[in-house]
Amino acid sequence: MKGRISNRLGEVNISEDVIATYAGSVAVECFGVVGMASVSMKDGLVRLLKMENLQKGIETDIRDNEISLRMHIIVAYGVSISAVADNLIENVRYKVEEFTGMKVQNVEIFVEGVKPID
Repeated sequence: MKGRISNRLGEVNISEDVIATYAGSVAVECFGVVGMASVSMKDGLVRLLKMENLQKGIETDIRDNEISLRMHIIVAYGVSISAVADNLIENVRYKVEEFTGMKVQNVEIFVEGVKPID
């Protein structure tokens, strides 16, 4: 489903992929996040996604112009996972709401792995 914004000038439809890509770019800028993860259901392997595929680590659902995000991330070794998750949720919620003009209902974080920073 697409998000819809209506105003006096017309209507704007926003694709879930656009929102997922934007949320992924916001996520990788947060301290302690190494990157987005892709989980293979077939063999259970977790892959670190490149910048051009960030949306594959995010599940987006839009209902009644409210956005729900499920983000699969890889965190840096030695950081507080709860602090990273809290910061990530706050930043993604704020920036996606500013970007789309829609309310972010919830952001769920799934830590799929830990990676040492080079």
